Amino acid sequence: MKTHITSPHRLEPALGALLYYGTIVASAVIALGLALAVGLDAAGMRVAAFGLVLFILLPVVRVGAMLIFFLRAGEYRFGAIAALVMSIILLSFFLGAR
Repeated sequence: MKTHITSPHRLEPALGALLYYGTIVASAVIALGLALAVGLDAAGMRVAAFGLVLFILLPVVRVGAMLIFFLRAGEYRFGAIAALVMSIILLSFFLGAR
């Protein structure tokens, strides 16, 4: 590792916080959507669906954060692996959306 900023001791807590707070936000959005669905039906369900999209995006954001971390740390082998995983995720998304 080149600098203390890119130390693995900082990566895991940062990724943990990302997943923890991301889960809280996504859960709150879903709860809000379900509460709104009681009175607004379709609009509330769209908000809840957005919360589900946030849940789906959490692992994608994690892989993106790891990619950036590894490249900044000069760990190009791990960066290439993270880039490969990201490309597989994006390819799956675009093929599934067709």
